[in-house]
Amino acid sequence: SGVAWNQSQHCRLLVPEQLQLCRRHLEVMPSVVRAARRTQQLCQQSFADMRWNCSSIQRAPSFGPDLLTGTREAAFVHALAAAAVAQGIARSCASGELPLCSCGPGPAEPPAPGSRWGGCGDNLSHGLQLGAAFTDGSARAGTGAAPGLRAVNRHNGAVGRAVLSDSLDTRCKCHGVSGSCSVKTCWKGLPDLGEIASDLKSRYLAALKVTHRLMGPRKQLIPKEGDARPVTEMDLVYLINSPDYCTPNPHLGSLGTQDR
Repeated sequence: SGVAWNQSQHCRLLVPEQLQLCRRHLEVMPSVVRAARRTQQLCQQSFADMRWNCSSIQRAPSFGPDLLTGTREAAFVHALAAAAVAQGIARSCASGELPLCSCGPGPAEPPAPGSRWGGCGDNLSHGLQLGAAFTDGSARAGTGAAPGLRAVNRHNGAVGRAVLSDSLDTRCKCHGVSGSCSVKTCWKGLPDLGEIASDLKSRYLAALKVTHRLMGPRKQLIPKEGDARPVTEMDLVYLINSPDYCTPNPHLGSLGTQDR
């Protein structure tokens, strides 16, 4: 992320759907790289005490079966990566790093008594727009991927962005003589990505197993178990059960828990 991105040297490393976005928005790519690294760190921190400890994410982009076959682990990684990219772009806009965007728009609601809107809020809308274009491009990539897997990846990416959107809250700074807080300047800001990872970990534990089935005029993701509750836009979903991750099984992407 510390180097200037070059169209011919760097963009060609991406999948075709991301390649065009990279060429049109080269200035965004350092934010995307930082988001990818943060996703790697937080995934391993989030699962450090579990059988699957996300160590396979270090092989990115050469993922193994645990992250390529529609498991609930893949659901978490897709959601966290989508949130990380959107948050990274939103904050880069606010910091002045990106020339085509700046602070987020001022809130429509009136400020609380004794406060005023000001400062430079994170540009969530720009982050969501560009972030979705980039991460959904990855989810669509690969003609060999089954439509159900692509649908699951897109859904889980959208969950990550929805959790990020819901986390936007009001931040304030006090002004006044002798440290008093007679006036507060407030803006809308996003939390640290660690909070988003914690929320998504809870959704990972409650993820729904789904199937991609024709319902009416188009295929939809519906619960695999007939008595399960309907899938909502805030549910992480997966297609296949994970191995127990205790014993090594390269075919299923289990590294085992030896030497830990």
